[in-house]
Amino acid sequence: MLRTHTAGELRFENVGERAFLCGWVASRRDHKGTIFVDLRDRYGLMQCVLRRGEGEDALVMERGSELPLETCIRVSGEVSARPEGLRNRKMPTGDVELLVDELEVLGTAETPPFELEADGELSDELRMRYRYLDLRRKKMTALMVLRHQVTSRIRHWLDEQGFLDVETPILTKSTPEGARDYLVPSRERKGAYYALPQSPQLFKQLLMVAGIDRYYQIARCFRDEDLRADRQPEFTQLDLEMAFVTEEDVLQILEDLTVLLLREFRDHEAATPFLRMSYAEAMATYGTDRPDLRFGLEISDLTESLADSGFRAFSATAQAGGRIRALRVPGGATLSRKQLSGLEDVARENGGKGLVWLKVGDDLALGGPAAKFLGEPENEALKGRLGAQAGDLLLAAADQERVVAQALGAVRLEVGRVLDLIDREAWCPLFVVDWPLFEWNEDEQRFDALHHPFTSPMAEDLDMLETDPAAVRARAYDLVVNGVELGGGSIRIHQEKTQRRVFDALAISEEDADAKFGFLLQALKYGAPPHGGFAVGLDRLVAQLAGVTSLREVIAFPKTTSAACPLTGAPAPVSEDQLGDLGIRPVR
Repeated sequence: MLRTHTAGELRFENVGERAFLCGWVASRRDHKGTIFVDLRDRYGLMQCVLRRGEGEDALVMERGSELPLETCIRVSGEVSARPEGLRNRKMPTGDVELLVDELEVLGTAETPPFELEADGELSDELRMRYRYLDLRRKKMTALMVLRHQVTSRIRHWLDEQGFLDVETPILTKSTPEGARDYLVPSRERKGAYYALPQSPQLFKQLLMVAGIDRYYQIARCFRDEDLRADRQPEFTQLDLEMAFVTEEDVLQILEDLTVLLLREFRDHEAATPFLRMSYAEAMATYGTDRPDLRFGLEISDLTESLADSGFRAFSATAQAGGRIRALRVPGGATLSRKQLSGLEDVARENGGKGLVWLKVGDDLALGGPAAKFLGEPENEALKGRLGAQAGDLLLAAADQERVVAQALGAVRLEVGRVLDLIDREAWCPLFVVDWPLFEWNEDEQRFDALHHPFTSPMAEDLDMLETDPAAVRARAYDLVVNGVELGGGSIRIHQEKTQRRVFDALAISEEDADAKFGFLLQALKYGAPPHGGFAVGLDRLVAQLAGVTSLREVIAFPKTTSAACPLTGAPAPVSEDQLGDLGIRPVR
C-alpha cells in the first residue's frame, strides 16, 4: 500500500511505529541542516523531519531541500515524540512528528497562482479557474466534508422513515414550469429535443400514482435563468413526495428533519412547532415572502392615515390604489446622510421610486427633506402608528402594493445589516403558508402559477377558479430559515378535472395541455391518490449550516453568474460536424 496512515491520524500512542504517508507539501522550513515539511491531506497536517546524514539520508535531504510547495509526495519513517517544549497543542498531530528516511516525489507542482495557506481574500474567478487547488484549502475541504455529512444524514433519516430513493430521468420532455429549460437535441430524431429537468416534479407525482407511497431523491436540477449568489444553472435538491397526506403530514416531516439537522450540525435545539405565517402577513409586515425574523423593524401600513396627505407622493399613490408603508428604526437618527442615501439607493434598486426618511428630534418634531410637506395631522399619524420616540428614524415608501413591499423589505434588511441588528447566533425557522395560487403577469396579461401549475387549490376556493382566480389560495408552503427560502412544496392536484380547470385559468388550452402534459393527465385517470411533498435546496441548506452566503462555497465545481465554468471553459463552441449530426445549422 502507498500509505498506512493519513496526515491527520498519528498520535502519541503511535510513537515508535513505522508509518507511510502521502500528501502535499503545505510548507517547508530549513533550519540549520534540518528540514521541516508539513504534509497535508484532507484529514489534517503532519510535521515531517528530514535530517542531514549519509547514504539514503543524504538523498532524502537533497530531495527535501528542492520540494516546491504543493508537490505531491510519499514519505515513510518512524513516528517520534516531539520535544516537550516544541509540541503544538493547536494541531491534533502536534505531539508527534515523522522522522523521514524515505521520500518519493509523486507529482511535482509548479508555483501555485495563489497561496493556499493564506487567509486573504481571493477573487472568485481565480478560485474557480484553479478549483482543484482551492479545494485543497482547509476551509474548502471542511465544506465538502460537511456537505457529504449532511447528505448522508438526510439519506439515513429518510430511510428510517420508510422513504424509497428512486432516480428519475435527466433527459425528459420540455414542460413549462417557470424558468427556461436547458434543451438537448436528439441525434436520432432531428428537430426534436430533450430538456434537462428543472425538478423531478411530474415524475415524483407519477411515482405516487404508481403506489411508491414515500419517495425521495437527491436530485440534480437545471434552470436556464439569470443567476446571482444564491442561484446556479445546475443545482441539487432534496426532493420528496408522499401519498395519502395532508399539509400537516408534510410539514411535520420537514420540521422534524430541520430540527435534526440543526441539532447535529449547529448544536442548536430549535423550538417547535415552527412559527407559521401567511404569505399576506409576510409581505405586509416584512416586505418579502422569506422574512428574516432574527431582528424586528416590522413594516406598518399607513395608507388610510396618510391618504389625504398634502404630500403628493403619498396622496396620489393612495388615490391610484397603491399603499403607503413605513417602518421605525429605534435610534436610527444617528445614521449619516451618506448612509441614508445608501438606503434610498437600495429602495430604487428594488423597484421603488424613492424613500422618504424622517428623523425624530428630542422634541419629537420630524426633520428631513419631506418634513416640510407634512402637516400636523400627518406628523401625528406617522408618530402614533409607528410609536416613534426621540432619536428614531422613520422610513416610508409609497407605490403599488408589490413594489412598495419589495422596496421596504430590502431597506429593512439593509438597515439590519448597517446597524448590526441581526443576531448571527439565532436560528428562526418558519413556514410561510396560505399562498395565492396565481400571480398576474402584467407583460403577458395573464395569470402565472405562483409555485407551479400542479399545486392544489384550497377546496373552499375551487369555485373561484373561473370567476376570481386572483383570490384562489394554494395548498402550498415554504420553509424559511433566517431570511433564506430553503425550499417549498404543496399538496398536488390528483384529479384530472381539477388539473384541467387550473390549466384553463392559466390560459393553457386543452390542446396545449394534452400536448405538454398529456402523460400526467392520463395518469390521473387511474386512481391517483392524494399526495404532496416538497423540495429543499441542498446547496442552500448546506450553505446555511456552514454559515456562508454564497452557494459557490459549498459546490465542488460551481459556475459564475454568467453560467460559465472558468475551469473547463464551458460553455464552448463545438465543431460543425457535431452540429451536422444533430441537424443543427449555426446562426451567424
